[in-house]
Amino acid sequence: MLADNAGHHNDSKATNAAAHFIKKTLQSLPKSIRGHVVAVIGEFVGTLLFLFFAFAGTQVANVSSNTNTGTTVITETVQKTPQQLLYISLAFGFSLAVNTWTFFRISGGLFNPAVTVGMYLIGAIDIVRAALLFVTQIIAAIAAAAIVNGLFTGGLNVSTELSATTTVAQGVIIEMLLTMSLVFTIFMLAAEKHTGNFIAPVGIGLALFVAELTGVFWTGGSLNPARSFGPAVVTKSFAGTHWIYWVGPFAGAILAVIEFKLIKALEYTTVNGEETAPTSDGKEMKRERDLEAAKEEREDARVARSPVSQATTLHPHEHQVQNQHLQERQGEHHREGAVQGVNGPGLGSVQNTRAALPRDPDSDLRKMSGY
Repeated sequence: MLADNAGHHNDSKATNAAAHFIKKTLQSLPKSIRGHVVAVIGEFVGTLLFLFFAFAGTQVANVSSNTNTGTTVITETVQKTPQQLLYISLAFGFSLAVNTWTFFRISGGLFNPAVTVGMYLIGAIDIVRAALLFVTQIIAAIAAAAIVNGLFTGGLNVSTELSATTTVAQGVIIEMLLTMSLVFTIFMLAAEKHTGNFIAPVGIGLALFVAELTGVFWTGGSLNPARSFGPAVVTKSFAGTHWIYWVGPFAGAILAVIEFKLIKALEYTTVNGEETAPTSDGKEMKRERDLEAAKEEREDARVARSPVSQATTLHPHEHQVQNQHLQERQGEHHREGAVQGVNGPGLGSVQNTRAALPRDPDSDLRKMSGY
């Protein structure tokens, strides 16, 4: 028992030493490189979990019969039922929502090469980060498909294929439109900075859920080149229409970029009377900060030139008293100006006018006699 405790203690020390070494090594890296490392790790784990749960749910939905012993599984090859379509759509939508909410503060929670390209085209991420995330998402998709294939009995049955009645042209257009909807939703809810950013993963997950309700039946509902590529690599089966799941999503991402840039150019934030326009990239955020700083500098310079600026060196109570005196003087000037406005330009107050007129003795006699 003592030997077991000693061995456990040694293992704990080794683990702590390894963790300390990794932490120290990462902290010694330049900030930009460390950021890329963190983003790659987060994106790999996030994409892996997202597609693992999505693939696992799809695998369950595609099982038509299962013996009590769990040793025989027959996967469907016929047209899917509405119940299966709903199950698969929920698996993808909820998995994306949960994992995006978990990882969006680490890597952005993109999980999709088409989304990555779109975010690069609008300037939300740079080319280096985009390339790293692109490759990471592909590798994570292969890993997720391999895990599902190894864990569950029966062959992997999560590939994307066109239905028997869907043509190649229809497949490309369907994938393009559905991906455009998803990517544009991500732009507006996550890339644009506003007070609702924290709830963006829910909207993004719902967007994928709605898209899958339409797409699963006709094309398999890819909307993600990595989602189609991973299972194809694991099963070593690339259909002749596999290219559709690359061309369609990337074309949809480009359409979403065009739409996004168009409404930005038209200043969509002014339509509903928003006071401040949201920002979509670091350059706009920096420009707004610079403008705000310049505005503050101008305000400080204006205050410094005014007499009130002298109060900044006074005691807080003296500062308050001086402000009250200044407000009283301004109020007196305002009242005098109002009276002058009633009397007409160039005229004094009514009292001053009466004081300047000579007294009429006869008027006093008339007052005394009652006339």
